[in-house]
Amino acid sequence: MSGQLTERLGVDVDLADPMTHVADRARPVFERLRRDQPVAWHVPCGPRRGFWNVTRYTDVLAVCRDSDVFGSTGGNVMDTLLTSGDSGAGRMLAVSDGPRHAAVRRLLWQGLTRNALASVSARVQARTRALVRAARQAGDCDFARDVAAHIPLHAICDLLDVPMEDRPFILRQTSSALSSERRAAGAEAARIAKGQLLLYFAKLATARLGRSMTDDEHPDLITLLVNGEIDGQRLSIDEVVLNCYSLVVGGDETARLAMIGGVLALIEHPEQWQALRDGVSVEPAVAEILRWTTPAIHVGRTAMITTTLVGQEIRAGDAVVAWLNSANADGEEFEEPQRFDLTRTPNRQLSFVYGAHFCIGAHLARVEIGALLEALRDEVTSLTQTGPPVPIYSTFLHGYSSLPVRLC
Repeated sequence: MSGQLTERLGVDVDLADPMTHVADRARPVFERLRRDQPVAWHVPCGPRRGFWNVTRYTDVLAVCRDSDVFGSTGGNVMDTLLTSGDSGAGRMLAVSDGPRHAAVRRLLWQGLTRNALASVSARVQARTRALVRAARQAGDCDFARDVAAHIPLHAICDLLDVPMEDRPFILRQTSSALSSERRAAGAEAARIAKGQLLLYFAKLATARLGRSMTDDEHPDLITLLVNGEIDGQRLSIDEVVLNCYSLVVGGDETARLAMIGGVLALIEHPEQWQALRDGVSVEPAVAEILRWTTPAIHVGRTAMITTTLVGQEIRAGDAVVAWLNSANADGEEFEEPQRFDLTRTPNRQLSFVYGAHFCIGAHLARVEIGALLEALRDEVTSLTQTGPPVPIYSTFLHGYSSLPVRLC
């Protein structure tokens, strides 16, 4: 088949292997693919079926934009897209398309408008400042575990009204559901973590069934989901639970990894840390951290009809993987993409995806990362790395589970 992926990077390249993506090892592969094979076929490997790799910014944008041609129902990450599909297909926002997707999104949006998020945003800023101040007073800390782990987790749990005593459990399970600190950890650990989260949210959803939404100007997202109606019908408990799972995993993991990677980037680029301390605008700085870290490195799609992309025929039913990290490093879109620049404008990074599946929590994620940058600027004089960062192993997420630092 034309476009077959034959690139080699010391060993045979398997873009569906988590090891390929640790420490940006796939970067040279993506550079060559963008130049020579922007739409490249990846041959099947073991039980996984083959898939198309889309690596240029403009083509990734096209795949994300057209959900009628490139649908999400077959799975939106490689782990499901290339195997048996997603059990939440058609019921979970991330793996649904069309009118049902739009209706569930409208339902959730009631709890995610800027007005609805105002009180949560204020708590994010206060909590973040307190965490950074405590870390500075302690001196040495693990930034990933002592600071970043608590900011997005508490924010999404605030929106879901998860009891405070249950939040450590939520963090443990979300950290295992999509990635691992250990290379040898397999799908079984992720499956168990996902199951634990689903069971937990089933209990919360059942308890909130029938809760009046008129008693609270801004009801929590679980109450909205379990008591809201679409075309006169309530969502099933399964739909509610699956969307809670999607919200907590998406709302916690990506923002947390962006924060950890952002602090590492500030340490590795001291001139940018100085620029932040000198008062660089937070808004473009947040966008650059999202582009630079790209915590969710791909989106998976299924071709709904036979189509052509950059001269390659993609048949109906084919799996398509659009690489967000490659798009965010495309020199045709970003001037000097390998330069970390907090003042970069324009910066049309795709870390929140694009189109119908644009991240519904994007505003909250920006608030969280912005709050961290402001707290670091105001509370910290120097950032020093005191040990090696510990990478996570995932085909979907990129980042670190541990980052030892000293804040002064």
